[in-house]
Formats: sequence, C-alpha cells, structure tokens
Amino acid sequence: MHIIHVSVECYPVAKVGGLADVVGALPKYQNIAGDDSWVVMPAYQVPWIEKHDFEIVHKGHANIGPSWFRYTIGREKNNTLGFPLYVIDIPGRYDRPGVYVDPSSGYGYWDEFERYLSFQVAFLQWLNSFENRPDIVHCHDHHTSLIPFMMTSCPEFGGLALVPTVLTIHNGEYHGWYDFGKRHLLPYFDASRTGLLEWGGRLNSLSAGIRTCWALTTVSPSYMEELKVSSGGLEHLIKSEEGKAVGIVNGIDTEVWNPETDPLIEANFSGKTVESGKRENKEVLCNSFNLDPNRPTFAFIGRLVKEKGADLLPALISNYLEQGHQVNFVILGTGDPELHFKFNEMSRQYVGYFDSSLQYNEKLAHQIYAGTDFLLMPSRVEPCGLNQMYSLRYGTIPIVRSIGGLRDTVVDFGDRGGYGIRFNQFSVGDLWHSLLRAEALFSDKKQFINLQKRAISLDFSWNKSAKEYIQLYKKLIL
Repeated sequence: MHIIHVSVECYPVAKVGGLADVVGALPKYQNIAGDDSWVVMPAYQVPWIEKHDFEIVHKGHANIGPSWFRYTIGREKNNTLGFPLYVIDIPGRYDRPGVYVDPSSGYGYWDEFERYLSFQVAFLQWLNSFENRPDIVHCHDHHTSLIPFMMTSCPEFGGLALVPTVLTIHNGEYHGWYDFGKRHLLPYFDASRTGLLEWGGRLNSLSAGIRTCWALTTVSPSYMEELKVSSGGLEHLIKSEEGKAVGIVNGIDTEVWNPETDPLIEANFSGKTVESGKRENKEVLCNSFNLDPNRPTFAFIGRLVKEKGADLLPALISNYLEQGHQVNFVILGTGDPELHFKFNEMSRQYVGYFDSSLQYNEKLAHQIYAGTDFLLMPSRVEPCGLNQMYSLRYGTIPIVRSIGGLRDTVVDFGDRGGYGIRFNQFSVGDLWHSLLRAEALFSDKKQFINLQKRAISLDFSWNKSAKEYIQLYKKLIL
C-alpha cells in the first residue's frame, strides 16, 4: 500500500509540538510493516535540511490567485528517517527559520494562508504528474486540510478525485480561519462547492477538510468525543460527520525513546535495573539543578501555555513549598513570557527546591524523563499527549488530568492494573491532592519501585496504532 503523509511538521526535521513526533514515527512503523509510506513537508530554513543531501525529483510552477510561484521538490537521499522524505521548496514562502512564527518578532507570518495554500497546490500538482496514484493521501491538521477539498472540487485535480483522503486532527483548537475573500486564491473550483469552504462567515480550512475527506481521525477516542462538545464552533459539523470519524491513540517511537539505548541520558537501564538506573539519572539531574536527589522530584516538560495547564504551576508550586513539603520541582519549556518571568523569580526564591530551564532542549528532556520521579500534565486540553508515554517508558509516574488522550492512556494506580495518578478537575486543589498521593507513594519504596517496573514494561509503541491506520486505509480502498 502506498501512503503519502502531508504535514508541516516532522521530527526531527522541524518540530513545534506532538504533530512532529507523530509524523516522524507513524510512517516509519508503516514501512516496517511492509507498506510504502512517505512524508511530504515544506523545505524550511532549518539545520536538519541544510545538513542532509536531497536530490531534485520535480520542478514546477503554479499560481495562487493572480500570483505565480516556482517550486522544487527534493527527496532526502539516504532515507535517514526510515521512510522517504520529500520537501517542497517555495522561494519566498518557506525559506525562513520559523515553522509558524517569525523568531525575530514572535508573531505569525503575515502570509500564513498563502504559505499553506502554495504548499498544498504544489503537492497536488506534483501528485498529478504521477504515473501511479498513491492508495492514500493522509493530511495532518488544518495546514493541509484544503487538499481533500481541492482534490474533489478543482477540475485541475479531477484525476485525483478517487484517491481516498484521511484527515487527522491533532489539535482542534486551531482551524485555519481566514477572510472569506481568500477563497479566490484557490485554483478554479466548482462554484456549487463554495459553501464547503465557509464556516461562520469565514474561510475555515479545517471545516473544509472535515467535510470533504474520506475519513476523519483524531489522536484518541476520548478526544473525538470531546470535539463533539467543544471544538471552537465545529461541534455540529463533527457530530454530523461522525459516521466517518474514529479516534486512534498515538504511539511513540520506541527506538528513539528507549532507556536501554538512549544516548541522551547519563545511564542506560532496563526493567530489571530500573531502580539503580533511575537513581543514577536522578542524581545527575538533581545535581545539575542544585536539588536534593533524596526528595521526590516532580517535573513539567512542554509548552508553557494555558492549554497545557502551565498557568496552574506557579501558585501550586509556591504554595506547596511554602507549606513545608520537602520536594523538588523542575520545569523545562518555553511559552508565555509572563510564565517565564514567574519561573525565573521562583528559581531565585526557592533555591534548592525549584529550578527551571526555559528553552527547548531535547537532551535535557530525555534526562528529565530518565531522572525524575513524577511528571506533571495538568492539561486543559490534551488530544492525545505523548509525554505521559515517554515518562512511563522511563519508569517515571505521570500525574495527569483525566481528559482526552490522557484518560485513554493512563490508569490510576488505585485501580486494578494502574500505573499513574489521575485527577479530574482543572484546579490547584485537585492537583495538590495528587501531589500528596505522589508523596505518600514515594515514601512506600516497595510499592513505588513495583509501580516503576510496571510502567517501564508497558507497550506504547506505534505497532498497534499503525495497524489500526492500515485497517482504516483498507476499508477506504475497498
């Protein structure tokens, strides 16, 4: 089966969030299973692309509205990622350092719609040139969700109308809203289908993709249900399309995230050596942050934004430490400048108990997973979440809000077969109670070590999820 994934992120080429991790792993596992799975993404001005060799496989030109543009498609020569990677180079659109945001200003690019549209049009023009059509075109999030619309509505791409399309919503908070006049930039399309582009009086890329794709997926069953009641105005649409919708939990790349072989952690370990391995990694981690490794250590890794519940942490941590609890807190991530300020202040105020590293640092993230005791994920919204799976892979107990994919992947240790800590309400109080449970668990060394061993034995690899996608594809082809 020939599958083409179209995405604006792919780890390790260009990563902002979990979308990159999925697109960088799912195709690899599909290829391992015997399919021919590709990834197509923009050619950003990023170090990974600059350091790897690409061969030109196609050149073309197209227009968006009255403007013409040239594009070049290159294939990474060595299949370094375990699947064919193709990048579309569009001069003036993607030869910039930021994926979504201009690093020099901190704001999104002024030509956001034109960037995404030119990428999608170039991809479809290239697809038009194929002698053999792919079996599936798999689109990811709103940045690529006009592809199903154009494949079914634009005469230029009429030969692709019978190629099944899958659209995966990784984060339904972002729709791709634009002025409705932007529709005139699309290639000529059947006027009777204009309404498919409109939602709430504006052009909504995600809604167009939902209505025209052959199958709609989200990254966990619970998140699919949540979108039906809260999706920024698309609730009715998602309910109406539920006949073609399914939630499939993401997996993780267990080759990258493997404590036995991980080159980014201080000491490798397995399920049999989890106790000594965790202790050695914890000592290194705590020493680097001037913390006492004998205390229970809690960490947060991720974007410092409200969606991830990061705004709960300053009050929670300050109050918890003020109450005299002998614990450590570590923060790794970037985001809201106000949170940066607060965490910097707290690092000075709670020396020896709290510290933060306000950056993106993949090596440090791996060391934290390997060396900390508990991972905090108090998310407001969490379509699937990968951090909880990474932490479990390294014997770190996740403390999660019972929402979205967190509910689908973490079982509370108080329940049969449980291995994590869950709480329900988005509040300092509920999270505080979870910290108390974690402290009590940590003090019971035998139970805590048994839980670590159970966690590290769990299988969250892509094997199962990749098979579910293949089964979905087969239904569309048949």
